[in-house]
Amino acid sequence: MLSLFALAGAMSQFNQGLTLFLSLLVEATPFLLLGVAFSSLLAILVDERKLVALTPKNPVLAAIAGSLFGCLFPVCECGNVPVARRLLMQGAPSALAIGFLLAAPTVNPIVFWATWVAFRDQPSMVFWRVGLTILISVIIACVFSVQKDLRPFLQPAIARQLLPPEPEPTLATATSDSPLLTRGTYLLQSTGTVKLDQPLVSTLDTAVLPSATWTVKAQAVLEMMLQEFRELGAVLVMGSAIAATVQVAIPREWILALGQGPITSILAMMLLAWVVSICSTVDSFFALSFASIFTSGSILAFLVFGPMIDLKNISLLLTTFKSRAVIYLFVLAAQLTFVFTLAVNLYTSW
Repeated sequence: MLSLFALAGAMSQFNQGLTLFLSLLVEATPFLLLGVAFSSLLAILVDERKLVALTPKNPVLAAIAGSLFGCLFPVCECGNVPVARRLLMQGAPSALAIGFLLAAPTVNPIVFWATWVAFRDQPSMVFWRVGLTILISVIIACVFSVQKDLRPFLQPAIARQLLPPEPEPTLATATSDSPLLTRGTYLLQSTGTVKLDQPLVSTLDTAVLPSATWTVKAQAVLEMMLQEFRELGAVLVMGSAIAATVQVAIPREWILALGQGPITSILAMMLLAWVVSICSTVDSFFALSFASIFTSGSILAFLVFGPMIDLKNISLLLTTFKSRAVIYLFVLAAQLTFVFTLAVNLYTSW
């Protein structure tokens, strides 16, 4: 008899977890598709050289501009590393590149809309998320701008490319130079290496040439969308499964004890954001499943910290930055996120 009750309880938990898992996928998938389509179109249509030429040289203004560049380059936290590297190679100020690196996955219209839909009953969460992301990104970018020469923080192969002024691209060299947004996730290949300079598809190089036809460009956009959706979709499925498992398998008393503490809740959600490494386009739906259990500041910490530094993109950061620079980024982002979200917890508890 006891075994029958245990089996019935297990089946009930499984059904609850499956329902939560499917609901997360149904809510998040349209936003993932929209984000992939938007970023793929801009990969073909936007000329980053013109944008770099218009950016201010003042570190603070450059940091602010970089933080807002996500509105033009809606990449997730997987695609921001090669874009930031490319900005540096185009001669952009370091504050601009660092500001973009940290803010772009969050400060873009797709993520703004997705967060608004997920937290339609808490619209303030959307503005807190965007505001804190910009503030933290600008602060860290200004800190890095103190280092006038960023080459000591870069991997040798990247630093050597920054030594001479970059020559004007010609028709002969355009096909061998990867465009700014060559692919979305840059996941590790089967060989164990990250091929940042390898074009995503054979047609993409042709698509960036002035003489390319719209048919060729459309083919390149479609191939980029399929590639990104396949990789990001796998991450979405994994993250949704983890969220459903945590909600169902872990005793609710434990979660409540951890989630109601103003400090422990923030630390727990920051750790979860770092480990789960879910795409910023859909992470708001993941966080929403914890909104009734965890404090507002901890949910905000998940939404702000995860897109900046997560386990998934550390290997990508290390292909461009030296380990100490990655540590600086991680520590500064973690400290500032903790302090500001703790202030939010204290403010909302009054």
